[in-house]
Amino acid sequence: MNDVVKFLVENWYLLIAGVGVAAAAGFMLYHFFKLPTKEQIAKIKEWLLYAVTEAEKELGGGTGKLKLRQVYDLFVQRFPAVAAVISFDTFSGWVDEALEQMREMLEQNQNVQKYVGTL
Repeated sequence: MNDVVKFLVENWYLLIAGVGVAAAAGFMLYHFFKLPTKEQIAKIKEWLLYAVTEAEKELGGGTGKLKLRQVYDLFVQRFPAVAAVISFDTFSGWVDEALEQMREMLEQNQNVQKYVGTL
């Protein structure tokens, strides 16, 4: 018992930081799940645009299945509750939409082309 008290006294700042991080994460989750379903899906699709762009940058062209797998793995890590309730086909459709957006951005924006490495 004395060891626990001694640890808490010596490391009180870690306890406070942990409580703060947990509170911030809880607030963010509460705010996300409070949103209507359409807004949640819109936020996920915005994130998917980022994820497919990063996958394109990292893996390049002609690696469709690898990119899909990488994006899916990131999606499961980022949105585990959503990944548990949607089908892979739905997810794949969302990724296809994000890929279309990314291709349009690549055609229209040289900065995006430089970022991805296609310029």
